[in-house]
Amino acid sequence: MTRTAPVLERLRASSVRLGEVRFAALGGPLEAAWQQAVDELARCILPLGDDTSTPPVLNEGGVYLGSWLESTATINAEVLDRFQPDVTRDTHLQFAANQREDGLLPYKLTAHGPGYAQIQMVTPFARSVWHHYLAAGRDHDYLAAMYRALARHDDWLAMQRDTRGTGGVEAFCTFDTGHDRSPRFWGVPDQTPHGDAAAFDPESGVLPFLAPDLTANVACQRAYLARIAEELGDDPAPWRAKAAASLAALEACFDEHDGCWYDVDAAGRYVRVQSDVLMRVLACEVGDAEFFAASLERYLLNSRKFFSAYPFTSLALDDPRFDHDFRTNSWGGPVNFLTLIRAPHAFEHHGHVAELGFSLMPVVAAVARMGRFPQVMSPWTGEPGYTEQYSPAILWLLDTVERLFGILPRPDGELWFTGLVPRRVDHHDVADELAYERTVDGVRFELVNTATEAIGYRDGEEFLRMPHGMRAVTDRAGRLMALVGMTARPVAGTVRIDGGAIDVEVAGNEHVELDGARVARRGGPGVVLPRA
Repeated sequence: MTRTAPVLERLRASSVRLGEVRFAALGGPLEAAWQQAVDELARCILPLGDDTSTPPVLNEGGVYLGSWLESTATINAEVLDRFQPDVTRDTHLQFAANQREDGLLPYKLTAHGPGYAQIQMVTPFARSVWHHYLAAGRDHDYLAAMYRALARHDDWLAMQRDTRGTGGVEAFCTFDTGHDRSPRFWGVPDQTPHGDAAAFDPESGVLPFLAPDLTANVACQRAYLARIAEELGDDPAPWRAKAAASLAALEACFDEHDGCWYDVDAAGRYVRVQSDVLMRVLACEVGDAEFFAASLERYLLNSRKFFSAYPFTSLALDDPRFDHDFRTNSWGGPVNFLTLIRAPHAFEHHGHVAELGFSLMPVVAAVARMGRFPQVMSPWTGEPGYTEQYSPAILWLLDTVERLFGILPRPDGELWFTGLVPRRVDHHDVADELAYERTVDGVRFELVNTATEAIGYRDGEEFLRMPHGMRAVTDRAGRLMALVGMTARPVAGTVRIDGGAIDVEVAGNEHVELDGARVARRGGPGVVLPRA
């Protein structure tokens, strides 16, 4: 019997399950927090109104009664897809079903009906739709229905949100981007006049803003609509041309000197507020690898900018307007869990998985001991702030456990087995050993993580053993294809897979492709370290 037997036995004896997933941990509060997340997630999945015959959908949770386009239907549902894909599908289709005749998608759905007062977009909806389609069996009827809705919404945006003819997307009010209390929108109304999403306050003087996050959203969305069109047998070229036009318009928002994107007001001036707009644009797959590394160095991993004790802040730390009150709904400084749940796509798109890992470790420690799932947290102490039972925070924990310590299925068919344990970054215990179970195509996989190694099991039999600090990339049957370095330091040792062995050293962020027992190719961007 191996020394990992106690946590593995605990996993197999556990009755707490989320879909085809189970989790166990020894030596701290992380397992209890995960179990609480599973319980509270169930309370966020329910019909929008009193009619119980309508399908349950994902609700935002906390004080937000209903589903929001910027979060619930997009990034939250994209994470939920790995656990309850039917709920993700029904959530998407509810937004399409409530599309207005002129093409505008509702920014929210509640028991009182759909809302159309603003656009409130952050994560590209088409990306979430495409990933669900790939992961959940390639349902063409679903894809066609969502494609029609997204194409009509794109037409509405082009007609109503480009009043200056730049080719970009304009913000008419604070709520268009969900940036409540951010100095980005000081002096700008929270809402559109009379709840008309096609109107802005004509007396503001500075509106409309050419908005980088909204423009990047549409650029990315159009790129994914091209993929969807091609899958459905339509011509993708018009969507690719539109995506290129959006990226060209985005250039007007970029300040070369600062290396950052800003809103451009009606007078043609930058609105110089450094906020999580940067992360939003990067998560829309904008910029090359060199630019992303520069953004890490200058902003995201800079403790004077966004790299707080518990990253990432919603406003640059050195901005004198920084809001220290994390007990309110504020995007003017505190760490928001929507920023955190959106962050992985930005980092992983450019292969900076090690930086994502060490950035999230303090937040794992904080959430493990919080006792509730808030919208915001203190960037200084990790204390929970505004609201509770908030699905982005719940899903962030479920996602992070799977992404850093468990088994994560990808829409492209890969499985990620990640061999990390929570780093003790403060004086609180988190977990010493962890075990994760996920059933994929009828095969039961388990992963046990300790401070020295990770051991994988397939239908109860060991098939993988590797040093701590690596990620094994396999196909859905568990056949090893690559290894990835998950820590800032190189990791060396013997990897054993299905009776074979390979001695290998993997640097941080290095992607080592394998051909049987030999290295076929290496590549990686290197690691960007935090700076003061």
